[in-house]
Amino acid sequence: MLSYEEALDHLLATAVPIAEVELTPLADLRGRYLAEALVSTVTVPPLDNSAMDGYAVRCADVTAAGVSLPVEQRIPAGSVGHALAAGTAARIFTGAPVPKGADAVVMQEFCAHGPQLGNMGSVIVNCLPKPGMNIRRAGEDIAAGTEVLPAGTRLGAAEIGLAASIGAARLPVRRRLRVALLSTGDELAEPGQPLPPGGIFNSNRYFLRAMFESLGCTVTDAGHVPDSLAETRRALRAAAECNDLIVTSGGVSVGEEDHVKPAVEAEGELSLWKIAIKPGKPLAFGHVSKVGAGGTAEPGRANMGTAFFGLPGNPVSCFVTFLLFLRPYLLKRMGARTSLPVARTLVAASDWTKPDDRRSFLRARLAADGRVELYPNQGSGVLTSCAWADGLVDTPAQQTFKAGDPVRYLSFNDLQ
Repeated sequence: MLSYEEALDHLLATAVPIAEVELTPLADLRGRYLAEALVSTVTVPPLDNSAMDGYAVRCADVTAAGVSLPVEQRIPAGSVGHALAAGTAARIFTGAPVPKGADAVVMQEFCAHGPQLGNMGSVIVNCLPKPGMNIRRAGEDIAAGTEVLPAGTRLGAAEIGLAASIGAARLPVRRRLRVALLSTGDELAEPGQPLPPGGIFNSNRYFLRAMFESLGCTVTDAGHVPDSLAETRRALRAAAECNDLIVTSGGVSVGEEDHVKPAVEAEGELSLWKIAIKPGKPLAFGHVSKVGAGGTAEPGRANMGTAFFGLPGNPVSCFVTFLLFLRPYLLKRMGARTSLPVARTLVAASDWTKPDDRRSFLRARLAADGRVELYPNQGSGVLTSCAWADGLVDTPAQQTFKAGDPVRYLSFNDLQ
């Protein structure tokens, strides 16, 4: 069996980013991955502007608190005033360009109306301004020609807003990864349908789809494949034709009714099978050949086909292996800058007294005191543990720990 690191290295070595790039409007960018660095063609802000509602003044004209200055212009945001004459003030509002000659803005809370002087009256400045006070300088956020977002950035609300702030209406992003999701197993029943004797409801189908879509993939539900080698091969061939990735859950072990592994080997190749972790040992990876013009699989072209992941059928194993292996693989295929989470060293709130000969990833969550507590039942079929937990404790093989010991913690916030 491969170690966790060996398996992950193998997967990431094969994860070639999607080549197709789409120029996409800002409104449709959430969750997409930037294909090229975004460079600003403008300076932000374009001019020195006021950080406050108040009065623009020359510091040389306010040598003591209580000085009264005539107000000779009013500058709202979106307007440009004229040069500030010596011995005068300008009423100014947040975001408005600071007039030439002014070197400070005094917020209105430190000013008072003075006697009527001219059309706009006067202002009494009740503090001693300093040069640059309440002025946002041109380019202090972004200078023209600066890279504001590197290639591979996942575009969230802040990133989309940043693109809008430099006037970009569309951004080049990688095409969404197309994933075909296959469910296997005669025992599976769909939620909402009667549960037959010996049956179980198909939970994997639904949480996998949600996890793929949360990462920005386009998911095709390729249906439920019965426990038949011929039907499994047929479903794999069909899914390979128009998808970037095929994912199954279940059927990758060595039982008589586990047909996924032999089906993939017949239609392509497996380059990875069995990993020394718990839960999730029976994880498979390979490729399914695309059908050639003559209607047969192209010999020797397995590596040119559609990537394949066979996830374990047990719900917890399926959930955990998605996070540990499929997620980083997907992120690299989508061109993300980073794909691997960083484990934090925290203090255990629970004892772990059941060492395993495989590296274990234990469902856990942060307690109110910041320590990490384990879910009591770490069985691979206990999906309750995944809903209860907010992360995983990464535990080496043959290792135990007690409350108070340091542990490696991977947060779901970094994995989903």
